[in-house]
Amino acid sequence: MNLFSTDELTVLTTESETTCVSIYSPMERLGVETQQNPIRFKNLIRQAEERLIAGGLRGQAARDLLEPALQLDNYEFWQHQQTGLAIFLSPNLFRYYRLPIDVPELVVVNDAKNDTEGGALCNRFHVKPLLPLLSGDGQFYILALSQNQIRLFQGTRFSVGEIELEDMPTSMAEALRFDDPEKSLQFHTGTPPSGSGGSRAAIFHGQGAGEDDQNENLIRYFRQVNDGLQTFLKNQRSPLILAGVEYLFPLYRQANTYSYVLEDGIPGNPETLTAEELQQSAWAIVQPYFEQTQQEVISQYEALTETTGQTASEVQTVVSAAYYHQVEALFVPVGQQQWGRFNPETGEVKMHSASEPGNEDLLDFAALHTLLNGGTVYAVEPDKVPGNKPIAAVLRY
Repeated sequence: MNLFSTDELTVLTTESETTCVSIYSPMERLGVETQQNPIRFKNLIRQAEERLIAGGLRGQAARDLLEPALQLDNYEFWQHQQTGLAIFLSPNLFRYYRLPIDVPELVVVNDAKNDTEGGALCNRFHVKPLLPLLSGDGQFYILALSQNQIRLFQGTRFSVGEIELEDMPTSMAEALRFDDPEKSLQFHTGTPPSGSGGSRAAIFHGQGAGEDDQNENLIRYFRQVNDGLQTFLKNQRSPLILAGVEYLFPLYRQANTYSYVLEDGIPGNPETLTAEELQQSAWAIVQPYFEQTQQEVISQYEALTETTGQTASEVQTVVSAAYYHQVEALFVPVGQQQWGRFNPETGEVKMHSASEPGNEDLLDFAALHTLLNGGTVYAVEPDKVPGNKPIAAVLRY
């Protein structure tokens, strides 16, 4: 499994001129309802197979294409789900993502065929349900810090999911057990007190094991955590909120190299908090940050409109600017579509009142290419688009 990011979006959108299968499924996470997850999964795979065959693929070829997804269907896979699941398959690519957002139950099969006007049909993966994760107020991360346990969560306003940690230590004991042998650092696990649930706390011993030594050990531990986080957060700009005993915060900041750690954190022992409790506390911190950042961009849009004209609010202009790396920030209305097609060779944009063969949602197209080209997207209610325009963009030049 990959963590969904702009890099992953780039991978998905560059897969073209071939058969692309996109599968989305909401996930039940509590009680007996979780038994619906594998049933729903099998039904969606069956739908995908039927659509592939209806599109001209032989039965065995369709099953071969879907086989990597079928390999996921095991007990261990279903024990580690978030709010949604997205799966993408082509002859050259297989990706799946556990998502902290609700997604529709959906199967989209796009094939490389021609429309009546002689152009290629839109045959890339269907990624629109994922775009809220990359919008300017779409997601954040929570890093729960303690000596005994490191946990990383991906959250949104309405949901949260824990990310499995593979390339980073999950405890101080694991991080420092074999590190820096000249200091003769050793540890043993203490016997858990009655009623502790069997968890064990690591007790460290070393030469001159005073406060300075302990702080240095923590910083070395956090450096390993930070190094592991770079694998997950590479090229991302989502805010990260720290959770832990407050004296750990400045120590972690000494080790940190991620640019979007917020100043405020969640104080206290995170081991006693559920994922949902951490998410609620984190949202209270991050919501003002999102709102302030968005308001600053709106003010920038208004100022540039009045002075330099370095903005755009016509769909045709914005679509072309987004494709050619010119959009720094984009406001798109949620729940609305503008059907049409863009010719990258000529820069021409054709708009239609309804969907036609070869069309795609130009608002989605503009948002997608803004993200791919390093810009920021804000998906807002239609009446919140600056100037009450159908779309609004701050241009780089």
